[in-house]
Amino acid sequence: MNAGTLTEAILEFPDNRLLIDLCGEFDRNLTDIETRTGVQILRRGNQLAIHGPEESQAAARDVLMALYQRLEQGRSVGRGDIDREFRLAPEDETPDRQLEMFDGGKVEIKTRRKLIEPRTEAQKAYVRSLYQNEMCFGIGPAGTGKTYLAVAVGVNMLITGAVDKIILCRPAVEAGERLGFLPGTQEEKVDPYMQPLYDALNDFLPGKQLAKMREEKTVEIAPLAFMRGRTLSNAFVVLDEAQNATTMQMKMFLTRLGEGSRMVITGDRTQVDLPRGVPSGLQDAERLLKDIDKIGFNYFTARDVVRHPLVAAIIEAYERDAEGG
Repeated sequence: MNAGTLTEAILEFPDNRLLIDLCGEFDRNLTDIETRTGVQILRRGNQLAIHGPEESQAAARDVLMALYQRLEQGRSVGRGDIDREFRLAPEDETPDRQLEMFDGGKVEIKTRRKLIEPRTEAQKAYVRSLYQNEMCFGIGPAGTGKTYLAVAVGVNMLITGAVDKIILCRPAVEAGERLGFLPGTQEEKVDPYMQPLYDALNDFLPGKQLAKMREEKTVEIAPLAFMRGRTLSNAFVVLDEAQNATTMQMKMFLTRLGEGSRMVITGDRTQVDLPRGVPSGLQDAERLLKDIDKIGFNYFTARDVVRHPLVAAIIEAYERDAEGG
């Protein structure tokens, strides 16, 4: 029987309550799987019947069984989990003894509010690199989780005692806007620009706990210029939007690394907001440091975008235009 032959596969699920969660509200999860595989999924009591070509049917079956297994483990199933199951190859069963938290092959980040799991192979490699290297670069387009995953790892290291503080910073370069003309104090001007970093932290830490940590300076969010003259010890430090750091700013930042600290540098080489003729410190750092051991370089493409599917299509369109220009 060839791969294009239409057949029916029956999956039986022993726990009807978990099956309800698997299907999702108004069978939303089943609809997502149908859309991605081209099959039709019908529910009959505690069974799901999958209609379609054998190859597509097998893909849908594998995703459904993996998601049901998540539910059996007490985890939830949402659209992001479905997306991850389609993107990622089956987990390697060989334990990774270098990283105790990844025993059994799983890559996951525990924070106070949620459990974070990478959704693409590039994200998985990046998270491993964040734990393995004292300095790590995440380079690629917007929406690929570079900063989000870095902040998640920082929160995990903070709550497990691996570091004493988290420091998040960005170069104060305005993307076509002038901060100086905005009303308010310097902090009030800068805070909206730092909002993506606040958003990530709010995803991982309860509001009251985060407020207390900020008051105690256990968590800091500041412009890159505020790092000058400091030695950052026992800290998890993230430089976001690093493509907008100048070469001198990047050198200043990288040389702040102190004992017991980790540094993560994230950026998108296609979105440089520096004045014309000013070289990006991210590109210089990549060129100068790529051969140094224990500095990890991880790269993302439009295929790793985990926002709305249109975001990936938009990035690819701009990339094609740049290549043709």
